[in-house]
Amino acid sequence: MDKFRMMFQFLQSNQESFMNGICGIMALASAQMYSAFEFSCPCMPEYNYTYGIGLLLIPPIWFFLLGFVLNNNVSVLAEEWKRPTGKRIKDPTILRYMFCSITQRSFIAPAVWVSVTLMDGKSFLCAFSISLDIDRFGNSSVIQGMSETEKLKFLARIPCKDLFEDKELREAASRYIKCISQACGWMVLLMMTFTAFLIRAIRPCFTQAAFLKTKYWSHYIDIERKMFDETCKEHAKSFAKVCIQQYFENISGEMRGLHRHHSKHDSDNEDEDTWKSDEEKLLGIRAQDDMNKVLWNWHTCKPPLALRKEHEDGEKEGGMNGNINGEINGFVKSHSHDVEKKEWAVYYSKV
Repeated sequence: MDKFRMMFQFLQSNQESFMNGICGIMALASAQMYSAFEFSCPCMPEYNYTYGIGLLLIPPIWFFLLGFVLNNNVSVLAEEWKRPTGKRIKDPTILRYMFCSITQRSFIAPAVWVSVTLMDGKSFLCAFSISLDIDRFGNSSVIQGMSETEKLKFLARIPCKDLFEDKELREAASRYIKCISQACGWMVLLMMTFTAFLIRAIRPCFTQAAFLKTKYWSHYIDIERKMFDETCKEHAKSFAKVCIQQYFENISGEMRGLHRHHSKHDSDNEDEDTWKSDEEKLLGIRAQDDMNKVLWNWHTCKPPLALRKEHEDGEKEGGMNGNINGEINGFVKSHSHDVEKKEWAVYYSKV
């Protein structure tokens, strides 16, 4: 259990690396699923195009949505987008940065699926075998005398080995369509790589300070949410422990007192220490209505992002009080140590 706990804490502290690993695993899983998937074209004019294009597009959409589901920042983004403004304004650039980072990671697995599918060429062959021109291969005599419906049925059987009789024509048509499919696959890979290169190359040309600002506050929102959840868990644990202890004290006070009389002082001291630590973790919130009010205020009116130091505030308040009293009494008491004091000696004569 300790190893799993350490692993979970490591994944929480390195969430960005963890999400990159998840995206890589999804990409490998998409390629493995396609290799293990048994492609079987229906070889019917009414369904070939639908089956081939559906296999090319629907699984990437599923992988894209799965990337959003597995990304924990989606809930953070939705919460930040829908929360009331309160004392903390919402920055649209931070929301755009979070959405773009989630979208970029979610596009990895669909891109791998599309590229692998186009490189294989089976779905492309199934979808576009009907629109193939037989005259390119010099075998137009095969379809002479056929009606338009019979011609479509004949072309639709090209992806199926068992249903197509002319092996030479099928081999030539399959190679031709697979060549076009692989060319489209390489074009997709080139476009994605070029787009990623442009994003990385153009980003430093803009204001780097704005990018660092959005990146910093997006990390802050994520970490703040985690810290708030951990604090709530600690408070709930302490609240439940103190509530149960008070319950047993009220119900069985005499038995508890007898047990304490016979127990050792060390155990009593340990109980008192744990009791004090639980009391400190409550942070002064000891009622259900108060906790509900705290949670409601956190959602509707988060504290402003302007920290203050109590020591400096005390000095400022002392200085203000000193200035006011100084104006009334004729001198500044709080800054009297800065003014050099002059000593005067007065002699009185008895004459």
